[in-house]
Amino acid sequence: MAVSGFTLGTCILLLHISYVANYPNGKVTQSCHGMIPEHGHSPQSVPVHDISVSQMTFRPGDQIEVTLSGHPFKGFLLEARNAEDLSGPPIGSFTLIDSEVSQLLTCEDIQGSAVSHRSASKKTEVKVYWNAPSSAPNHTQFLVTVVEKYKVYWVKIPGPIISQPNAFPFTTPKATIVPLPTLPPASHLTKPFSASDCGNKKFCIRSPLNCDPEKEASCVFLSFTRDDQSVMVEMSGPSKGYLSFALSHDQWMGDDDAYLCIQEDLTVYIQPSHLMGRSHPVMDSRDTLEDMAWRLADGVMQCSFRRNITLPGVKNRFDLNTSYYIFLADGAANDGRIYKHSQQPLITYEKYDVTDSPKNIGGSHSVLLLKVHGALMFVAWMTTVSIGVLVARFFKPVWSKAFFLGKAAWFQVHRMLMFTTTALTCIAFVMPFIYRGGWSRHAGYHPYLGCIVMTLAVLQPLLAVFRPPLHDPRRQMFNWTHWSMGTAARIIAVAAMFLGMDLPGLNLPDSRKTYAMIGFVAWHVGTEIVLEVHAYRLSRKVEILDDDRIQILQSFTAAETEGHAFKKAVLAIYVCGNVTFLIVFLSAISHL
Repeated sequence: MAVSGFTLGTCILLLHISYVANYPNGKVTQSCHGMIPEHGHSPQSVPVHDISVSQMTFRPGDQIEVTLSGHPFKGFLLEARNAEDLSGPPIGSFTLIDSEVSQLLTCEDIQGSAVSHRSASKKTEVKVYWNAPSSAPNHTQFLVTVVEKYKVYWVKIPGPIISQPNAFPFTTPKATIVPLPTLPPASHLTKPFSASDCGNKKFCIRSPLNCDPEKEASCVFLSFTRDDQSVMVEMSGPSKGYLSFALSHDQWMGDDDAYLCIQEDLTVYIQPSHLMGRSHPVMDSRDTLEDMAWRLADGVMQCSFRRNITLPGVKNRFDLNTSYYIFLADGAANDGRIYKHSQQPLITYEKYDVTDSPKNIGGSHSVLLLKVHGALMFVAWMTTVSIGVLVARFFKPVWSKAFFLGKAAWFQVHRMLMFTTTALTCIAFVMPFIYRGGWSRHAGYHPYLGCIVMTLAVLQPLLAVFRPPLHDPRRQMFNWTHWSMGTAARIIAVAAMFLGMDLPGLNLPDSRKTYAMIGFVAWHVGTEIVLEVHAYRLSRKVEILDDDRIQILQSFTAAETEGHAFKKAVLAIYVCGNVTFLIVFLSAISHL
């Protein structure tokens, strides 16, 4: 990974594994040569689909109609090969008849040399034209791989052999029998894994920390037990669909050694894989795993396997006697296909060597930099800016006396709170960029809104530096501009916080966070309404009487004193409530 699998973080598995080569959209160019889907299952042996052609002989330049038909299927890959060398490159090119159903692929740098599905919708027949090239061999055979569903597919179903008119009759070459891949046998576990040896004989990772897999169905458990030159791995957790862990050189998804336990019907498949960037895992051979076993009981999925500490010459498998960050994730699966994990994976705080001394450790579902980013933004835009706005709006007559450098007390408090807001925003703003190493394309509108808030937060104090004198004609324009920019910044900041709370990188607990945020907004708006109503009622205590054009002003001192006391009480209550909301959010962030 590359700075925080807190993204595998996004992560192990931005996984949408699908049909031929795991792609429901048919973009399966990487499967052109072998025509084998990377589904991690054994292909079917008896074909139930047929290829037919419009003619059995051809000349260079001819266009022949090719039809694939049979039981309903979702994916396919059709090619023409030299019948005397089926392992060679594709021959000729295709022309589509229905572009809504099929699409052309470029295989072996030959444009349109293969045809695949355009979507995963079910189909029973596909028609295309094959264009015979000028350099066509004497005999050409059509081959097709068909995917009925994720775990049910046929590889290289042979179609008719068509020949040029003057070619010698085709003689089937002596076949080389290539055994189909088979699934290694797996035994059944009989009881839950034990955590009693964690830290003594086992290297354990648990979420929540120190949970007991024997007693808690929600406990996600991963252990490594060294046995001479091999390591026994145990993994268990709620049977949502799949459990997985990955070994990574860094805290980012990519170039990682991963292992998945995938529930399919009432069976669990144990599958090694490797991760290449923020994409679905590439399934690898199970030959490196031994003693595989699994169990499904009481809503819990368990799987275990053994593998050698070092695997010389085996690509994509890491040596286990080296330190790595360890990712632990789970998510939904359907018909053997796995989907992106619903929450941020748990990632260890540092690198560990699982073959070293046994340990009992935990991890976090959120990276420290993002925690600090969220905390600082909550402090800035829930506390300091909110109090600063109320002080400027309602407390000018309450704290009007000069306090420092000849400035009124309300202004000093307002300026201090707003500068604090700007400083906290600037610090928090750079943290996601440090964490990501650049711009995040996976955070929706949140970073865009954040950039707008950052810009306004910096412009506000710069604008204040050029504030015109009190009686300057431009002062009113300044006041409206200052108010408009500040109000816009607050509204956009609240929107950014709503969006940010749902991002997997921060991973706040549950939907109650949204209600808490709504509660804070209602609390602040309600406080402003109370103070506005109070200010209006207070102004009505001033009665202006017109008697022979002489204005008589009733005494206002008592009402003013009463009004000031009320505002101070409201502000005190508001600050207490505000701090309570802040503590709720900071507590949620700190416990991730």
